[in-house]
Amino acid sequence: MPDTKRTASGVLGGIAGLVGLSAVAGVLITATVTPAIAVSGAAASSAITMFDNLPSVLQIDELMQPTTLMYSDGTTQLATFFDQNRSPVKFDQVATVMYDAILSSEDPRFYDHGGLDLIGTTRALLSNLKGGGETQGGSSISQQYVKNILVQQCEWTATSDEESQACFYKVTNADIDQGGIERKLQEMRYAVALEQQYSKNDILLGYLNIANFGGTTYGIDAAAKRYFGVPASNLTLSQAATLAGIVQNPNTYRIDLPDGTTTDASGNPLNGAADGYSLTKKRQTYVLDRMLADGKITQEQHDQAVADPITPHITEAVQGCAAAGSAAYFCQYVVSIIKKDPAFGATEDDRMTALRRGGLKIVTTLDPNLQASAAATMAENVPSSIEGMSLGATSVNLQTSTGRILSITQNTKFSESASTENDPNYSSLVYAGDQEHGDSTGFNAGSTFKLFTLIDWLEKGHSVNEQLNGVNRTFKRFTNTCSGDWVNTENWKINNFSGNGFYGTPMQFTAQSLNSGYLAMAEKLDLCDIGKVATKMGVIDTYHDAPVAMSNASEIIGSDAVSPLAMAGAYATVANNGIYCQPQAIDKVLDSDGNELPDKKPQRTCSQVITPQVAATAAYALKGVMAGGGTGSSANPRDGAQLIGKTGTHEQYNSWMIESSTAVTTAVWVGNSTGLGDIFNNFANGTQVSNLRYPVALGIQAKADELYPPGNFPDPDNNLTKVVYVNLPNVVGMPVDQATQTLTAAGFQVTVGDPVDSDAATNLVAAQSPGAGQVASGTTVTINASNGQGATVPPVSGTVQAAQSQLQAKGFTSISLGTCTPDPTLPANDTRATGTDPAAGTATNKSAAIKINYSKLACP
Repeated sequence: MPDTKRTASGVLGGIAGLVGLSAVAGVLITATVTPAIAVSGAAASSAITMFDNLPSVLQIDELMQPTTLMYSDGTTQLATFFDQNRSPVKFDQVATVMYDAILSSEDPRFYDHGGLDLIGTTRALLSNLKGGGETQGGSSISQQYVKNILVQQCEWTATSDEESQACFYKVTNADIDQGGIERKLQEMRYAVALEQQYSKNDILLGYLNIANFGGTTYGIDAAAKRYFGVPASNLTLSQAATLAGIVQNPNTYRIDLPDGTTTDASGNPLNGAADGYSLTKKRQTYVLDRMLADGKITQEQHDQAVADPITPHITEAVQGCAAAGSAAYFCQYVVSIIKKDPAFGATEDDRMTALRRGGLKIVTTLDPNLQASAAATMAENVPSSIEGMSLGATSVNLQTSTGRILSITQNTKFSESASTENDPNYSSLVYAGDQEHGDSTGFNAGSTFKLFTLIDWLEKGHSVNEQLNGVNRTFKRFTNTCSGDWVNTENWKINNFSGNGFYGTPMQFTAQSLNSGYLAMAEKLDLCDIGKVATKMGVIDTYHDAPVAMSNASEIIGSDAVSPLAMAGAYATVANNGIYCQPQAIDKVLDSDGNELPDKKPQRTCSQVITPQVAATAAYALKGVMAGGGTGSSANPRDGAQLIGKTGTHEQYNSWMIESSTAVTTAVWVGNSTGLGDIFNNFANGTQVSNLRYPVALGIQAKADELYPPGNFPDPDNNLTKVVYVNLPNVVGMPVDQATQTLTAAGFQVTVGDPVDSDAATNLVAAQSPGAGQVASGTTVTINASNGQGATVPPVSGTVQAAQSQLQAKGFTSISLGTCTPDPTLPANDTRATGTDPAAGTATNKSAAIKINYSKLACP
């Protein structure tokens, strides 16, 4: 604050300083404006020497400019961020009347002096000598440009508001007894140096581009757009004179505060709409008077502009992600990258400076057409809130071959305001992201996590057509070589959503999303390896911000919280022949002049994490999910595109639908953003919340297929789809219970059929089908116990009477003659048994009819 109580010594010192400065300035101006005139005398020489010893090189830093996020087309604006709203222009992009207004009012001798206006400077010093502390005009445009450059240097380098204010005061204070004389001298020295280095037009334009016009509005073009809704090139006389007046005292003369910018002595508002912006109007009239006196305008133009009221047309310079509309959550995701990625600076402060002051043009990966369609689909199907639960939903699209994020939608409205903190319709969290990018802790993956068991199954050489016991049961142990095996000490049982399961193949388990089937697969694997598969495909436990532990059975079927964006990346890996691409949100970064800055683009990589054979076979299995009868068929747009996919449900809290063509992956999550509302007992727009995922995914994937025509998935690997044969043991003669256990342990499903005729004990297996030998794994085996009423037909020989005795000895009671065969070698009365019907060795009931076939000389 200026010292208004000056002492006599202070005044005398100020006068002395003024005299000295005036001497220096006078000599200096003579030397710079008319250098051909010889200067002599000790005082003049001393003054110039002192002046020359001052620093003369003023670093003109890049102007603080807004950073703009763009859609992928590079022309459609997504959002802007700024500390100073500025849009620098070239010399011919400013209306001539604006140059006339600023020169007449601020520096009419600008094109005649060498950087210093002695008359104006002396007048300013005399005014300051009287007290009050503020600089009182008089400085040349060059000096004002210098002062603005120094102020901006304060703003660039200050690390706090206090430091910035102190620096600002130091730069702008011209109070004589507070060091103002020295600062004024330095300002003059820099001004002279600028004039020697730059053209007059460059200095004039530089000043108009850097100057503050009130609040966060900087530069003539931003001011023209802010206050009058026109570019600087289209300013009228009245508008130009108003802006030329504003620059003299920006926060008092600004015209975007209709309730006034200051108050009178009684506290009444001044300079608002009610008084016609009286202070600004007075200053505008002064500018017009100066323009008339300089012959820049006619009396008629002057009088008309003075008579016309100041009529603002305020155009808000909106910044931040809230201005991005339906793309706000993608915008917020990009902002989180800028805050975190060292490509934008070594520290977070550096990175925020780049965002708010760097003037960068960041071209993102966001497809405007797909984003608009996806947002409309989300809004049509999922409201921002419902009664009964904290409804959340998000979708994300990834380009499979690059990892480029093509769209992100969310059912809520974006807001970071404390006033919306408890409103369920608003959220600042990016549900599609994670803790680092979006402040989200993720959502339980449900059966979408089964992908990683499927991949590990295939990597271990297992076939998707291998038969397994998928019947729902208690699994006792799962191997985990990382943290120790999981042992089911409490006989805990994980249920299926429907049914008791079945003997089947991973193909069937995947299409039907059978929990017990996938547990049967994991039982033959190592949970540690399944976790490693998830990690290499880009998925972590977002709640703990760490790799998935896989320390218990529930994690096999997706109890861990994961990021929808990461899950989309994992499924995109399958669709991309096993190549995982880290999700990418930024295509390129340009400076304010349009030059690309490769070093500013965050680095994202693509790498082969699973073999093409495994990827193709996994896709083969995942196609079944999207086919008729598969759990994801309701999300298939049936537009001819080949699709893979997977559904997921975690208890009654979260639901997922992930699907992908070879070109674009769509991931949709719908569930509880917080809390434990029941998605099966809550409804939105007449649809069960658990089913909202289907129309959302269908609509978004359909548009993606249209915009990014896909190809066909490669054929699966023969070895990974083959039918696996195993050895079927012989259980005939075993007790039925033992036979059942033996077959089940070998991986076979057992059916106990009706008892069959056998002379074995009634609790023993008398028959099995198929018989022992090589059969397909998981084949159903039928076993039949003995009924105890059977006997084996013995071989017979000799006469018919002897054969009858042989059969009777085995217990057969219904014996008769069968087929006769003539034999000319036999005596006339001799008959010989040739066999039986049924044949010898046949097991049959003892009461069954047995015929003895015979031969004799002549048959009847």
